[in-house]
Amino acid sequence: MTYPFGAVVGMDDMRLALLLNAVSPAVGGVLVRGEKGTAKSTTVRALAAVLPPVDVVAGCRFACDPAAPDAECPDGPHMPGSPALTRPARLVELPVGASEDRLVGSLDLERALTEGVKSFEPGLLAGANRGVLYVDEVNLLHDHLVDLLLDAAALGRAYVEREGVSVRHAARFLLVGTMNPEEGELRPQLLDRFGLTVEVAAPRDADLRAEVVRRRFGYDADPAGFAAAWADSESDLARQIADARARLPRVVLSDAALRQVTSVCAAFDVDGLRADLVTARAAIAHAAWCGRDEVTEDDVRVAARLALPHRRRRNPFDAPGLDEDTLEQALSDARPEDDPAPPEGTDPPDGGPDDDPQGGPQGGPQGGDGHDRPSQEGGDGRVRPEGDGGGGSADDGPTTAPQGEGGGRTDAAPAPEQAAVAPDAPFRVTRLEVPGIGAGAAGRRSRARSERGRVVGSRRPEAAVTKLHLVDTVLAAAPHQRARGRSGTGLRVERADLRQATLEGREGNLVLFVVDASGSMGARSRMAAVKGAVLSLLMDAYQRRDKVGLITFRGGEAELALPPTWSVEAAAARLTSLPTGGRTPLAAGLLRAHETLRLERVRDPQRRPLLVVVTDGRATGARGGDHLGDARRAAGLLAAGGVAGIVVDCESGPVRLGLAASLGTALGAQTLRLEDLGADSLAGTVRAVREAA
Repeated sequence: MTYPFGAVVGMDDMRLALLLNAVSPAVGGVLVRGEKGTAKSTTVRALAAVLPPVDVVAGCRFACDPAAPDAECPDGPHMPGSPALTRPARLVELPVGASEDRLVGSLDLERALTEGVKSFEPGLLAGANRGVLYVDEVNLLHDHLVDLLLDAAALGRAYVEREGVSVRHAARFLLVGTMNPEEGELRPQLLDRFGLTVEVAAPRDADLRAEVVRRRFGYDADPAGFAAAWADSESDLARQIADARARLPRVVLSDAALRQVTSVCAAFDVDGLRADLVTARAAIAHAAWCGRDEVTEDDVRVAARLALPHRRRRNPFDAPGLDEDTLEQALSDARPEDDPAPPEGTDPPDGGPDDDPQGGPQGGPQGGDGHDRPSQEGGDGRVRPEGDGGGGSADDGPTTAPQGEGGGRTDAAPAPEQAAVAPDAPFRVTRLEVPGIGAGAAGRRSRARSERGRVVGSRRPEAAVTKLHLVDTVLAAAPHQRARGRSGTGLRVERADLRQATLEGREGNLVLFVVDASGSMGARSRMAAVKGAVLSLLMDAYQRRDKVGLITFRGGEAELALPPTWSVEAAAARLTSLPTGGRTPLAAGLLRAHETLRLERVRDPQRRPLLVVVTDGRATGARGGDHLGDARRAAGLLAAGGVAGIVVDCESGPVRLGLAASLGTALGAQTLRLEDLGADSLAGTVRAVREAA
């Protein structure tokens, strides 16, 4: 029994975005971003129950409309008057681990080769035709699958081209993706392909949260009875959707309204024209949903708030959002002179999305497990790389060299803690790779065996063949043709001859940053440069689909500032607010890295780690210890575990002690100077972290 759509408390923007797409799938789908436990999945699953039923050709696996069957349907052609049936609109869920064949469909290669039969098995796109396709955790889906998914949603058709066989079929569906930003973001190119986006969060009002719990308890105790209590509301909602769909072709987008749409898009400096098209379609859908035959300024305002936040130009780690003053100014500038401004606080017309048929409170989470668990990661994820530039000041004096061998003595008092400084502007860094060939999650950093990439060989298949290596298959079958009694020019191929192509692509890694925040790094210009370099590496990790973690060490201890996560934004926020000062417990930082990687191997054994140590190599602590020796022994422990690493040498000035290079030797890692991290500086020559053993 599905939780009723109307019983979801709050989530007004999310429900409105879903309803607009239900009225007009041409809007392009919805991406829902929000913290865990906020009813994202519950609300999407509830939507399918209020969509109008669909008429389909009986027996058609592609849900063809009997009134206008698809001329290219693989199960066709369907003749006029073919038997038909009416069924509810389907909700098809695409799991994160799905393969390309599962999404678009697959050809039975064994039957094609051994029996000569071209047999096509439909995928999830076929099952979602004229329904809803839901992708939970869409940000964790392989990028090439997201590309295929969004292409099908935009074109309304799915294409399967494989081994000389071409299949095409209709794939018109309402696309909904949900994601938790803490687990990583979508690439901007893919983000732009979603029509609308909404941000959801749990309410902080105690009464609303109480209503969430009350309704959830009622549903858990008696799902059928709870659904029956909301049946009239659900029926009214389904009727409103059907009426809005019927009204949609009659809605007029005047030149004045279109001018407002384009003015708003230009004001937010969006790339391309997709934003203008989506905003116009969403405004038309909103007018139809509100019972109007012409688009008004309010329709444009609502559409812009849903269609533009993820498309405006922003810094890499800025959260999406719109500036209300800019929006109102753009609407005002495009308003005809004889058209007065609409009064503020105007209520939507009757039957609009703000109506609550049951009179219940709105604005809260629902569904899931009923718990609102706080995020493990703090900060708002915003990074402002335009810092003070670090360009020399009274704070930027020479660093005193440590006493004794390698800075081991600590007679001098430790430097006092200094306030956090903003990072220098980020730059493009060279690609650093883990040596060898892995088998981890798809990404863009290190070499790995994968489902996509270039063909590097073949192997005997362990299960069904998904990617045939045709040449090796023919070579395997050729020596046996006389024994098999081949006649004519045909080639007789058996199951034992088939060869699965071996592909090599790229994987994402766990990039663990160990950053020295001690007093020796505290010169203002140096720390700004260090933060700018680490921010650049974080941006690189974001683009290459890496998991990241952040360890800092200063004073008397090392801190796991951010456990391994896909939220690069959170790591950037922690880095920006990082203070400096105190002694340099380098050994403690390396030991904390060793323990973190040990635990992460248990949680995610296929994701290979890349350790990035950012330090000047000094090691200080309490009086009387061999701190540099302790650091080298900790480095040897990491090297013995086979951890690939790189040391970023932050030492500056005319006199260099070479301590970071010595640390790199102990780690078995390559050492790069801070100024050599840029891809242009190295001319692309640095490709590996260290040579494979």
